[in-house]
Amino acid sequence: MEDFVKLSRSTVEKFLNCQRCCVLDKKYQIKPPSLPFTLNIAVDNLCKNEFDYYRNKQEPHPLFIKNGIDAVPFKHKNLKDWRNNFIGIRYKCSKYKYDFGGAVDDVWQKKNGELIVVDVKSTSKNNFDWHETFEKFDYAKGYKRQLEMYQWLFRKNGFKVADEAYLLYFNGLKNEKFFNNQLKFEPYFVKLECSTSWVETKILETVNILRSNQLPMASLKCDYCNYLKKRWQLSKIK
Repeated sequence: MEDFVKLSRSTVEKFLNCQRCCVLDKKYQIKPPSLPFTLNIAVDNLCKNEFDYYRNKQEPHPLFIKNGIDAVPFKHKNLKDWRNNFIGIRYKCSKYKYDFGGAVDDVWQKKNGELIVVDVKSTSKNNFDWHETFEKFDYAKGYKRQLEMYQWLFRKNGFKVADEAYLLYFNGLKNEKFFNNQLKFEPYFVKLECSTSWVETKILETVNILRSNQLPMASLKCDYCNYLKKRWQLSKIK
């Protein structure tokens, strides 16, 4: 009997960026080097604490009011699991034998009952311009896909989900005259109109390649694969 393939939102994102890296990571635990983004994690945690305060009161966060978002933080018994990187919100498909999940930052609820999926990001730019970032950098498109995969998961779990989602960006101000042991941020709400029509297709493609014995070709756009290729080429020079 075929076992379930357990995979995460980040596994599908890796598949979309470089199938070889996806297989090496998931099947062989060969992962590219990475650094812990501890400052970003701190911003995430502090932001969640604020949302939880207003969640308990079932009142909108002041930023919602300021930005015209008619919603309150969604109160649900499973929120702690949904936020947990090792649990997340999951969907188990018996037909195709996969178990897919992802960990969300927060969920808000509109007056009509629809859920808004939210992801918190932090950066530090002199001029924050999401539209320019989205046009120039692939990682920004990945953020939109991330939210769409979360939306798909909530819908598969029986929730009514709004088409819009939000990136809540905190931009660190680095040109202040004095530091005073405080880092100040400007918040930016990025509203995205999302579509989940592509999600299951790409989950199935990821599952199929993980089940196969195939080691895919490296993506020409993959930074890690190109680095290893150039390093290998250089090592053969005598």
